Amino acid sequence: MSKAAELGPLPEWNLADLYAGVDAPEVASDLARADRDARAFAEAYKGKLETLARQNRLAEAVEAYEAIDDLTGRIGSYASLVYATDTTDPKGAKFYGDVQEKLTDVWSHLLFFNLELNRLDDGVVDAALADPRLARYRPFIEDTRKEKPHQLEDRVEQLFHEKSVTGRGAWNRLFDETMAGLRFDVNGEKLTLEPTLNLLQDGDGAVRKTGADALAATFRANVRTFTLITNVLAKDKEISDRWRGFADVADSRHLANRVEGEVVDALVSAVRAAYPRLSHRYYALKARWFGMDALNHWDRNAPLPSAPTRTIPWDEARETVLGAYGGFAPKMADIARRFFDERWIDAPTRPGKAPGAFAHPTVPSAHPYVLLNYLGRPRDVMTLAHELGHGVHQVLAAPNGALMAPTPLTLAETASVFGEMLTFRAMLAKTVDPAQRKAMLAGKVEDMLNTVVRQIAFYTFERRVHEERRGGELTSDRLNAIWLEVQTESLGPSIRFGDGYEVFWTYIPHFIHSPFYVYAYAFGDCLVNSLYAVYENAADGFAERYFALLSAGGAKPYGELLAPFGLDARDPAFWQNGLGLIERMIAELETL
Repeated sequence: MSKAAELGPLPEWNLADLYAGVDAPEVASDLARADRDARAFAEAYKGKLETLARQNRLAEAVEAYEAIDDLTGRIGSYASLVYATDTTDPKGAKFYGDVQEKLTDVWSHLLFFNLELNRLDDGVVDAALADPRLARYRPFIEDTRKEKPHQLEDRVEQLFHEKSVTGRGAWNRLFDETMAGLRFDVNGEKLTLEPTLNLLQDGDGAVRKTGADALAATFRANVRTFTLITNVLAKDKEISDRWRGFADVADSRHLANRVEGEVVDALVSAVRAAYPRLSHRYYALKARWFGMDALNHWDRNAPLPSAPTRTIPWDEARETVLGAYGGFAPKMADIARRFFDERWIDAPTRPGKAPGAFAHPTVPSAHPYVLLNYLGRPRDVMTLAHELGHGVHQVLAAPNGALMAPTPLTLAETASVFGEMLTFRAMLAKTVDPAQRKAMLAGKVEDMLNTVVRQIAFYTFERRVHEERRGGELTSDRLNAIWLEVQTESLGPSIRFGDGYEVFWTYIPHFIHSPFYVYAYAFGDCLVNSLYAVYENAADGFAERYFALLSAGGAKPYGELLAPFGLDARDPAFWQNGLGLIERMIAELETL
């Protein structure tokens, strides 16, 4: 039976809920309307916010701003999703690039709004917020004003904004199109990135090695391009940070996440201190299972020697996740089911398709979309559960409106990781065969190590790269060396890094698109581990509190949202509780 037949029919998303096609007249008319509305907005409100605030009319400006945000977000989301469908299609790439340029022009007329809002005196803003119509937007206004210390003169902000298309945005696009165009020679067959990465999870060690060698060969052949992209973007960020007065390389990310730097530092310190108890301990155990003194780097995510292997059809994956969600709360399954029934998911692997997986929230006036590269592995079922968790979160947060629906990264991974945990626990509860249970536990531990240990190692790598870049360009050899040093520290002595692994930093998209994003995964995993413990110990009323957390979107700070669960991320014990769950799972595996 062919792989496609084993998987069954895979859904492809229907983007018509946004626009019927790239040539649809509505795209052009909405772009024109966005431009007109932005110009009219500037004409009506520029230089007048203080007067409006004193007249209790500031709400009308905020509402008009939100409407333009939703409209431009719809157009930009559609272009982004079209591009992700096939990043090698010239027509789609041109459409994406043209839309980005036009939206940049539109927003150049709106830049004044946040800048002028931040120049208002606190007393004027506080008095204006007494208006109930404006009070609804208090979280947006307070978040905006947190950017005030790093705000530049208007014309400089305008320059930064307009040059983003030819600056960071252009280098991001170069990375995407280069990565999508790469081909990896596997026994004479030219594969794209996702199927080649999938070989690292094959049950045959020779196949895994072939996949690793193919990845290394192609990454090496293109390492100069990725080195240049990394150096340029790190320098670009250093320039922005210097102008805006950010002292630490990650301070701008912490501000965007609305999290204190010391909280992130505590997380990083806790995870790095736990490396010996977690990753080092687990990989030593796995090496013994394989009868080896150390695992080759291509064996790190290999299935266990005794693990039953089979392809999981799409329909089974769907029912598994929906069943787990429904077991927690029917409301959660009902929202997730819409993604399947209404074609909000794109699941097949295709040449040119964006690698990995994501849930794109689009805009509150529409709905989210999920992209997967589904290959029928158990991990793919977990990825489906993860991205649908994001999707449920985005649906619940949408009523907050375009300005307050987006969730800071401190909580952005909460629903996704919780959805994974629900699915894993549901599957484990049905498993009675000891070999299958061992394989499932091992798979979950590896996923958690990839989410916590690996992502903190990524964060450490990024910090070192950006800090060293302040002293000049880094060579490919230096980037390779930093990568190996960080990986050796995090994975431990039971992983043997063979020739070629030194260039595996090149394909991590978060380094390019979202500097320092990666710690959010570890933040979310540890948070959910603590959250799940609360659920297991006090299930009554938990679902209501959980849905209240998700429905808040970005309208409340993470500390306030965690308080009803008795959790405080500023408490050092918080991170130890989250890491302790992983440690207990490893201990259970040692007894099997």
